[in-house]
Amino acid sequence: MRRLSKSLLAITAIAALVGCSNSQDNATDTSAETGTDAAATTGGVLRIGTEGAYAPFNYTNADGTLGGFDIDIANAICADMQVTCEIIAQDWDGIIPGLKAGKYDAIVAAMSVTPERAQQVSFTEPYFSNSLVFLAKQDSSFDPSNSSDINAHSIAAQRSTISSQWFEKTYPKAEMKLYDTLSNAFLDLGSGRVDAMVSDKLPAIQWLNSPSGSDYVLKGDEIDINDNFAIAVRPGDNLQAKINQSLANIKANGTYDDINQKYFAVPAVANTIADTVTN
Repeated sequence: MRRLSKSLLAITAIAALVGCSNSQDNATDTSAETGTDAAATTGGVLRIGTEGAYAPFNYTNADGTLGGFDIDIANAICADMQVTCEIIAQDWDGIIPGLKAGKYDAIVAAMSVTPERAQQVSFTEPYFSNSLVFLAKQDSSFDPSNSSDINAHSIAAQRSTISSQWFEKTYPKAEMKLYDTLSNAFLDLGSGRVDAMVSDKLPAIQWLNSPSGSDYVLKGDEIDINDNFAIAVRPGDNLQAKINQSLANIKANGTYDDINQKYFAVPAVANTIADTVTN
């Protein structure tokens, strides 16, 4: 989420590890206990927080159920751990505070790994690598390779995400409009209330393939900021090692590739982040 939690990320330390950093990044842990043994044992329940508003990674269906790449990955991990998944939707800005307060045991929500977040939570090995893109109307002359052109246009982005943090850091003079959800940002782009938008690549491609995005295209090259999505748990929780093992298992037995093919139909590269972030 993305889109991670959001604030001015330590992208100064290399437009670093990732989707979506929120105001929650600076929250203080005032409750939750660490160690989720009861949830992580055979026959238990593993409670997972997600946003439910960041398609194709996580979204809310018309009937109120949750779907998406993150949801399928979470369910596959639960199946491998032989526990029952209880998946809870949570607004992005409150997703890390919810974990720290014990509302759920882990976050699976297209969350980018960043040094700031790593001070608040512990991350598993990454399960997806992300890049950023610009979108604008097909007949627009908008050219993101020209910084003067960027400064002359209004640019949309989701608040407290890697994309907005990267943009604010890279183009401090630009006019940026921030939105609480990605769908609201796409809505204003499609309505012409902003000139262009910066977004994670896959949600952007999904929107371009929708009726609302049919007159829009990607502009310029995709932007590699070494953004990796990982699962977050409370610091010191032994659930981190158990989820890492299940991630390795579903990658080895083909389950991960099946889920990836279902949503993206292209290989999803997940790189090791151990040298970049210390949990």
